[in-house]
Amino acid sequence: MEMHPLWILIDPYLIWSYRLTGYAFVDFLIGTSVLAWIALVIGEFTIAGVFLLMKDRIDATSRDARRYQDLSADAMASGDNKAYHAANKLANDAFGKSFFLQFGLSAAFLWPVFLVLAWMQTRFAEVDFPFLSLDYTVGYPCIFIPLYVASYMIFKRVKGRLPYFSRIKAILSSYEDKEARPEALPTCRPQEHEGHRT
Repeated sequence: MEMHPLWILIDPYLIWSYRLTGYAFVDFLIGTSVLAWIALVIGEFTIAGVFLLMKDRIDATSRDARRYQDLSADAMASGDNKAYHAANKLANDAFGKSFFLQFGLSAAFLWPVFLVLAWMQTRFAEVDFPFLSLDYTVGYPCIFIPLYVASYMIFKRVKGRLPYFSRIKAILSSYEDKEARPEALPTCRPQEHEGHRT
């Protein structure tokens, strides 16, 4: 398979970790593990950087969503159906924008995976591995994906202790705290009358 100029440039560096021991399958596991970690770390730095760049926009979208949600709850409590539907529509629009922002962050995290798989396609497209003791074989994605997931689970446990990622974790934790303690809406509470108290 003819390589893209980008792969020709980086191929000598990526293939190096596949030639360490001289044992084909062991080298494949080592090289693929190295690629999984490279893709993971690049993705983590990318999503953290994109998050910091878009933080103000994410904050504004979250504030709009909460504000319109509160307005719709107030309107419903007061029986103003017209205002309720208007505020509810704005709230749905704000939540939709928030969803697509989160989707964009996910794309920023995963883009190195697709590049790695594209490079592996040029090198290992015709390589098959026996699947346990069955008569089936699997290709390189079935080796890369579990290694990537395992790398992610390991990195998830330690990244909060790393200086750069601990800062991101603290920011995200503040978002979770805000969501966990929403402000009560006074107009949504039924009013108690003195005469009904016993």
